Amino acid sequence: MAYSFQNSKGKTYYLHTKDVTLKGGRNQTIYYFAKDQRDNACDLPAGKKVVENERTGLPFVKLLIQSKPHQCVGFFYIIS
Repeated sequence: MAYSFQNSKGKTYYLHTKDVTLKGGRNQTIYYFAKDQRDNACDLPAGKKVVENERTGLPFVKLLIQSKPHQCVGFFYIIS
C-alpha cells in the first residue's frame, strides 16, 4: 500500500519513488507525489517527513533533522 497524503485543499496525493543516475554517475533515489497511484508507489521512508507547500498545497518529502545536544566548554559551544 502506497503512502497517501491529503492536503489542506482536500486533494489526495500518493508517494512514488524513482532511481536516477546523476551527471557525475552517482545513483540517487528521488521521491515525488502524484494524484494517481502507479506501479512505483512506495511507503514513506524512515527518517523523512511530508510537508505541504503553503502557497500551492503540493506535498514534498523532507529529511527529519535529528538535533544533538550541545556541549558547553567555557565560553564556546561545541556543536557535533
